[in-house]
Amino acid sequence: MTGNGYAHPEALVSTEWLARHLDDGTIRVVEVDEDTTAYDRDHIPGAVGWDWNTDLHSRVGRDYADRDGVQHLLRAAGVEEDTTVVLYGGNNNWFAAYGYWLLRLRGFGPVRLLDGGRKKWELEGRELTQEVMDYQHTSYRLTGPERPELRAMRDEVLAKAEVFAKPGADSVLVDVRSPAEFRGELIAPPHLPQEQAQVPGHIPGAINVPWSQAARDDGSFRPAEELRALYGGKGVEPEREVIAYCRIGERSAHTWFALTELLGYPHVKNYDGSWTEYGSLVRAPVALGA
Repeated sequence: MTGNGYAHPEALVSTEWLARHLDDGTIRVVEVDEDTTAYDRDHIPGAVGWDWNTDLHSRVGRDYADRDGVQHLLRAAGVEEDTTVVLYGGNNNWFAAYGYWLLRLRGFGPVRLLDGGRKKWELEGRELTQEVMDYQHTSYRLTGPERPELRAMRDEVLAKAEVFAKPGADSVLVDVRSPAEFRGELIAPPHLPQEQAQVPGHIPGAINVPWSQAARDDGSFRPAEELRALYGGKGVEPEREVIAYCRIGERSAHTWFALTELLGYPHVKNYDGSWTEYGSLVRAPVALGA
């Protein structure tokens, strides 16, 4: 496990810890990566791969896998009642955090993030394999309640749009995209296609705190003291309700993890509809520039 002054240090495991526990039968390692071909090239020994687009999402309509769908994924990964799932991925764990948030949303409790993810594991020269695991399906049942309080929906964001812009408001909206996306110069990260249905810009009143600022060069999270300075310095404080958004919800899930699990903020939601939804709405208020 890791420390660094976090509110819930048990939410993270270090690369050293995982390397010592790879043969522990109560650990199941899962890779969730933006690059869905990365797992096939190589991965942490014993890991299974979840495709964020096909495994974590509903096959019809824009929504996540429902409770039964998540339960099926866990069963296919060989998860038992005493299993702890450790998620990891590339690019500072942004899609692994997406998977973490979804598991929490659907009521699964024993889940951790590998601090630093694939990047830190590779930088340390740790073992990778091409062996694809085929675990025996289990009869695992999700027993924890779903947690809709972790998710913000479109109507809630629209209803609070005027509140976000008021100084000292109880609610704060955090746009975790890059400054260029926030200003309206880009619609997606530079390495992705820019031809999108939505208009450029940001939700009025949003505060721009790019998600990647929460990570160090090796992909691991910054210590709690640095995270508190990063978010608190922008007015994102624990006594306020926080709603985070990005383009499709994966970067904002990373920020949700930092605020909720590492800093212990009690009221943080991920608006997973994010700019792909909001920026496509007719007559929704939009702001440009810094």
